[in-house]
Amino acid sequence: MSETASFSDRGFDRVALGKVLFLTAVALFVATPLVATVLGGFKSIGELRTNPFGLPQVWEWGNYGDILWSKRYWQLLGNSLIISSLTVVLTLIAASMAAFVFAQIKFFGSNMLMNYITMGLMFPAATAILPLFIKVRDLGLLDSYFGVVLPQTAFALAMSILLLRRFFKDIPYELLEAALVDGCSYIEFFRYVTLPLSRPILATVGTIVFVNSWNAYLIPLIMLNSDSLYPWPLGIMVYQGEYSSEWHLILAFVTLTILPTIILFLFAQKHIVAGLTAGAVKG
Repeated sequence: MSETASFSDRGFDRVALGKVLFLTAVALFVATPLVATVLGGFKSIGELRTNPFGLPQVWEWGNYGDILWSKRYWQLLGNSLIISSLTVVLTLIAASMAAFVFAQIKFFGSNMLMNYITMGLMFPAATAILPLFIKVRDLGLLDSYFGVVLPQTAFALAMSILLLRRFFKDIPYELLEAALVDGCSYIEFFRYVTLPLSRPILATVGTIVFVNSWNAYLIPLIMLNSDSLYPWPLGIMVYQGEYSSEWHLILAFVTLTILPTIILFLFAQKHIVAGLTAGAVKG
């Protein structure tokens, strides 16, 4: 009996050790470019070319200081914050209402319509950039925040509806029936029951949409013409000349601009895990 237990313990230890090694390798694979980016912002352009991955021999704190004290950096950050926040708000409003209908209300053609929406995951924004540009131009929204926000919201709806619908379906249908018997309407049930119970998945979807919008490059590049409306991904062009690029400043700029999304993820991490794992284990 003891020998069997020892063999099982050894097998468990090997599995645990394998998991630790695999997760460590993944962490190193992900963290290496991030650490290299942060350290690259502290180097001069010459040292960056000769020593791209090592520690700086001379820490150039002025690279980060020049960016933080520049008005241009805060303008780009403000534009990104406005665009990303509007995208999150519109996506959550539209996706939550649509997901509630698909999850709680039975009507003819719901499966076909849901499959049609799901097809949106197959097509990235780049495949439809020309029709998008023409439509935004016809609406008179070129060179405006909403000219970027509306296309980003449209492409975020499919994923958001799928995640929210899965969570809403786990809410007991008997709860809806009881509320309807007591005179509660669908809108009131959605507002006072469904949404308060769905904070984890709303935080999950909101964080994913925010990060995707924050890092978006193609749609703002096509829809915006004024430098004053550029988000941070387009602001990198400030440090790129015709014949050379100031890579040390670019790395410092990228580090400072991805920092808000990292902070947001750390604060919302518990809600993200709870939202993605809700309903995965039953019984």
